[in-house]
Amino acid sequence: MAEQRWQFYLQSETAWEAMLADCAQAKSSIDFEQFILLNDEIGSAFFELFIAKAKAGVKVRLICDAAGSYGFYNSSLPVKLRQEGIEVRFYNPIQPWRMRNVTSWFFRDHRKLLVVDSRIGFTGGVGVEKKLAGWKDTHVRLTGMVVREMQYAFEKMWQTMEDGRYRPLRFGQFGQNDIHFLTNGPHFRQRFYYRRLMNAIRTAKDYIYLTTPYFVPSQHFLIRLKQAARRGVDVRLIVPKKSDHDLVDTASKVHFGTCMRSGIKIYQFRNGMIHTKSAIVDDRWAAVGSSNLDNLSLLFNYEANLVVENKQFIAELKQYFIDDILNCDKIDPIVWAKRPMHQRFWEWCSLPFHGLL
Repeated sequence: MAEQRWQFYLQSETAWEAMLADCAQAKSSIDFEQFILLNDEIGSAFFELFIAKAKAGVKVRLICDAAGSYGFYNSSLPVKLRQEGIEVRFYNPIQPWRMRNVTSWFFRDHRKLLVVDSRIGFTGGVGVEKKLAGWKDTHVRLTGMVVREMQYAFEKMWQTMEDGRYRPLRFGQFGQNDIHFLTNGPHFRQRFYYRRLMNAIRTAKDYIYLTTPYFVPSQHFLIRLKQAARRGVDVRLIVPKKSDHDLVDTASKVHFGTCMRSGIKIYQFRNGMIHTKSAIVDDRWAAVGSSNLDNLSLLFNYEANLVVENKQFIAELKQYFIDDILNCDKIDPIVWAKRPMHQRFWEWCSLPFHGLL
């Protein structure tokens, strides 16, 4: 197995270019798992390349979430791809008779995973859709032992499509490296990443730096984070000034006041959408991947994240956080407390939906 190395991509476009370049060089296999994969001008580049590689004898397998990739799922393209020799499976298909079943909209496969020739892996927050162009995000290209974990995770989700039984990837599945690929599932016994994140926050001594596009956390998570700030840990949170989901933005703001009163510093990214999902703790622990800091992601979806104790990796991710802070506006607690009453009203109205966001 190659030496364990990584390369960060901080925009959707650069991540797409890198993934396409490695897929173009594939010799034996391409395994692609995506929440959002649509046949627009961005997605078509991937589909055309997949078809070309399949014709050249490369084994190409796609796993897409039926809700996140609904435009692809609800089109004739899957049939065409299968005719070209590409295997396509959709997680948790949406059917007309299930439209009134609210639970069918949960338990989505929100993971972003690409493995090329079982030796190169990509993961992070980047989906494949034109509207994501220009978004600030974090995606990582990896080689080394961690790719075995990524391949294993894909295989287990592929098997889940056949027998309906999800097989989670446990921490440290392959050796004792300092970079691991850790999955998270809706069952409480499958929440490996969630528990690792909570433990990192519980044991933090110096700082906790978090970036998330959507901040609607569980009460347990929120309590743990406020406790860290009250004991003197420097807790900083970056969120978008405006995301692509207005309801989630409103729901997030319910927590801002109590967070700041506990000592948490909140920064709003002002240069467009930031879609990064990362955590850095005390120069000793970091995570980056698909998990947002909301109930839907941490408790209801299938997610996957890199969990890292490599000091160089952590230092790079920390520097990106510091760079992002420079493009943020820090919320002033005094000004925030004086926000208009109608804004507070809509924030309060969002409270009944927090457990589903």
